[in-house]
Amino acid sequence: MPMPQHAQDASPPPGRRGRGVPVSGVTRRRAVRPLRRGRTATGPAGRPGRAGAGRSRRALARARRALRRVFRSGYSRWRRSLQIRVVTWTLVLSAVVVAILGIFITQRMSNALMDGKAKTAQAQLDDGLAQVQRDLGNRGSTTDDTDRLKRAVDGLKARSGPSGLYEVYIRDTREQTYDGFATNELLSESVPQRMREELRHAPTGARVYTYGWLTYNKGAPVQGLIMGGKTGQLELYYLFPLTQEQHTLTLVSRSLVGVGVVLVLLLAAIASLVTRQVVTPVRLAAQGAQRLAAGRLEERMRVRGEDDLARLARSFNDMAANLQEKIGELEDLSQVQRQFVSDVSHELRTPLTTIRIAADMLYESRDTFDDPAVGRSAELLQSQLERFESLLADLLEISRHDAGAATLDAESLDMRDLVLRCVGDIQGLAERKGSKVVLQLPGEPCMAEVDRRRVERILRNLLVNAVEHGEGEDIVVSVAADRDAVAVAVRDHGVGLKPGEGQMVFDRFWRADPARARTTGGTGLGLSISREDAQLHGGWLQAWGEPGAGSQFRLSLPRVAGTELRGSPLPLVPPGVGGARPLFAELEAGE
Repeated sequence: MPMPQHAQDASPPPGRRGRGVPVSGVTRRRAVRPLRRGRTATGPAGRPGRAGAGRSRRALARARRALRRVFRSGYSRWRRSLQIRVVTWTLVLSAVVVAILGIFITQRMSNALMDGKAKTAQAQLDDGLAQVQRDLGNRGSTTDDTDRLKRAVDGLKARSGPSGLYEVYIRDTREQTYDGFATNELLSESVPQRMREELRHAPTGARVYTYGWLTYNKGAPVQGLIMGGKTGQLELYYLFPLTQEQHTLTLVSRSLVGVGVVLVLLLAAIASLVTRQVVTPVRLAAQGAQRLAAGRLEERMRVRGEDDLARLARSFNDMAANLQEKIGELEDLSQVQRQFVSDVSHELRTPLTTIRIAADMLYESRDTFDDPAVGRSAELLQSQLERFESLLADLLEISRHDAGAATLDAESLDMRDLVLRCVGDIQGLAERKGSKVVLQLPGEPCMAEVDRRRVERILRNLLVNAVEHGEGEDIVVSVAADRDAVAVAVRDHGVGLKPGEGQMVFDRFWRADPARARTTGGTGLGLSISREDAQLHGGWLQAWGEPGAGSQFRLSLPRVAGTELRGSPLPLVPPGVGGARPLFAELEAGE
């Protein structure tokens, strides 16, 4: 049915400011009041203006964000929970199965009802045709035929009882002035033209039926079964309303829907209970594994029964016990090793002090020896003793870090001052190696809470390493800072490092070239101690290198001691090295 069209009220378009009527020589202008904030403007045709449209867009954007949050939360729970996935799939599959069964049962019931209705209608039609044959079989083309047809229709209708189980429609195919007679103001259009044509060409005694809408002069149309037959020149139609059958099917469908919903929910509850019995031990095992990974080696699972889950719990407990035992053995071995290194370092100090006194006396008297070889031996003894003392100091420092006894004495310092001090200390070494130290310092202070002694040790190690491997090229030292961090980068243009050596650069006693002599007396522990000192600050010590292009070491420290470092103000790969693939992985302080 076409819906009525409503006319749309259109307000006139806003005009310009018009000139008023001159009064006493003064031209008045109508003031246009600006739209205040918070008011909704309306434009042509009563549509919302810019303010209303803006609020609508903001409300729509908020609704979209809320839907996205809900979707993300639900999807996250879906991915994390096995039980939710099992219950959801059970709901979906059981709903599909119940829906298919419900449609099948409804269809079978509908077919059974319609078949029964058709058989009943055919019996009624056969009885009606026999009655019409008896009453109107010998009629002629007289004026009283109309009355006889009316009486026949009323007689057939009366046989349906007071409830009116059907309507009757009869027509004479030879009559052209009227289209038959029907009961209860039934319109003749209720019988489809297609059915009439089929019955007209059918032989006498044929039965045809179809489903259609029964329309009346008054009242709403209803669906019905239309059964027709003919005897001689008369066509008789029985029209059965299907209101009762529709009510029965609706009741059955609602019952099936209710039973299906309850059945699906019961299946979901059963799936949830069954899945919970399986998932709960797995969750307990996952939680136990997390606590075990966090260092709680005494964590164990409760064993119940003798099924597969109980065997899983026993296997987990056996694994945890073996792991606790092995870790305990490793901790004891590590403790013995650290204690041995510490004890040896302390015990060597006493004889080293005595040897140092004798070596100092020989070194001071080296010019008085007649044999020059003896003087040279005194000089070599002095230099090797200094290196031995440095090695003992580094071993003691490493043992403190291993034992967790290293502490941080932080104070607010300017990183530029520390860099200048360390560069001054190695300036003589750089001149002897033929290298020039180039400083790139910012104009503003780079303040940070650091341990002066440890940071200076890191910088000296980096500078000495750059000078030793710089092949006489320039050493570039860069300092930068941002809101959260400060960084120092030491760049050399020496031999660099070969592929595969990036993971070993901070290992203890590691050297890039084992056949190369240490001309500056290094101990092989400098970079290891530097990384430990950086980790103690909560910072990073990272390296990049490429064969023939040199290397760069970057120290990144947080401005405030104890805060988490999220980034560095300096790049790890030096500028100008386009497309260079880092051979050193970025090693953060916690790795």
